[in-house]
Amino acid sequence: MTAPPAPPSDRGFRARAAVPAVLTAAMAFSMLPLFLLGTLAPALITEFAITRPMLGALVTAGFGVAAALSLVIGSVVDAVGARRSAVALFAVSGIALAVFATASHYLVLVAAVALAGVPQALANPSTNKVVATAVAPARRGGVIGVKQSGVQVGAFVAGLPLAWLADGVDWRAAVGTAAGLALLFADAGLLLPADPEPARVPGSAHVPPAGPTVWWLLGFSVLLGSGIAAVNTYVALFATQDLGFGARAAAALVAGLGVTGVVGRIAWSRLVSAARPPGAVLVPLCVAAVLAALALLLAPHGGAGLAWAGVLGVGAFAVAANAVSMLAVVAASTPRRTGRDSALVSAGFFTGFAVGPPLFGLLVEVGGYGTGWALVALEFAAAAVVIAVWRART
Repeated sequence: MTAPPAPPSDRGFRARAAVPAVLTAAMAFSMLPLFLLGTLAPALITEFAITRPMLGALVTAGFGVAAALSLVIGSVVDAVGARRSAVALFAVSGIALAVFATASHYLVLVAAVALAGVPQALANPSTNKVVATAVAPARRGGVIGVKQSGVQVGAFVAGLPLAWLADGVDWRAAVGTAAGLALLFADAGLLLPADPEPARVPGSAHVPPAGPTVWWLLGFSVLLGSGIAAVNTYVALFATQDLGFGARAAAALVAGLGVTGVVGRIAWSRLVSAARPPGAVLVPLCVAAVLAALALLLAPHGGAGLAWAGVLGVGAFAVAANAVSMLAVVAASTPRRTGRDSALVSAGFFTGFAVGPPLFGLLVEVGGYGTGWALVALEFAAAAVVIAVWRART
C-alpha cells in the first residue's frame, strides 16, 4: 500500500494563498501616486501655486515615463523574473512616495511623480507573468479580475483613509504613510513563486513578434486611459470648484470610484468565457462609460446625484474595461510573450494617462469643465469603435 503524498510545506501553502493578495497590492501601489494627485489636488494647487494644466503635467510626467519604459520593460521582466520585478516595484514605489512627501518645490514633485512611472511600467508585465506561469487557465479570469482591482483599491485608500489623514493632520503625513507601507510590501513580494535560476539575459532568445490583437488593444488602451486619467485627476477639483463639495466629500468621490472599480473589475472579468470573449464584454462597457461621462457633464445642472452617478459609472464600466483588456492580452499571448505583450498594451494605457489630463486641463481653462467631460465621453466612444472594428476583423 502506497503512502499518501506528503502535504505541502506550510510556507509553500501560504505562498500560493498569498499570490492574489500580493499581486493586488502591487497594482495598488503602482498607481497610488496618481490617485493621491487627484485627492490632494486642492491642497497641492494652493501650496505649490500651480494651475490646473500644471496639475495635469504632473500626471504626464509619471505616465510619460511609464509609457516609454513599457516599450522595453517587458523583455526585462521576461528575463529577470516576475518576483524580482514585483519586489522592485514595491521598493521604487516607496522611494517615489517618500520624495513626494518631502517635496519643497513643484519641480521636486515632478521628479517624484516621474520616478513613480517605473513601478507603473512594471505592474502589468510582472503581475500578468505570474498569472500566466503560476495560475491554472480556469482560474485566470478570477485572479486577473482580483489583481486588476488593486488599482481601484489604491483609489479607495487615497480617497478615504489617506485623504482623511491629509485633512486631519497634513497631506505630507498621508503620503509618507503610503511610502512606508510600500516598503513593507517589498518583503511580501518574496511570497510570489520563485523566479527561474539563473535569469536569462534580455534578448538572449528569439521571441515571436506580437500578434494583431495586441496592437488593437494598445490603440483601445490609449483612448480608455485618456478618459480614465482625466476623471481620476480632476473629479475632486471639479467637485470643489463647480459643485460646492468640501474637501472630504470631494475625496470621497475618488474613494467611490475605487469601490465600484474593484467590484466592476472582478465581476466583469468573471463574465469572460469561451462563449463570451473579451471583445463582447468591452463594447457595452465602453458605451456605459460614455453615459457616465455625460452624467458628469450634466452634474452642474442636475446636482450632486449626477456627479456620483457619473463617477461610480466610470469605475464600474471604464475602469473595469482595463481588467478585461488585460485578460484578452493573457489569452492572446504565450508564456514567453506575456511580459512583452502586457507591456505593449500598458504603454498604450499609460500614453493615454500622459496625454489625457493636460489636454483636459487646457480645455477646462478655455471652455469650462463641460468641455472637458465632453472630451472624456468622446474618448470612451472612440474606444468602443476600436473594439467593434477589432471584433469585426478578427
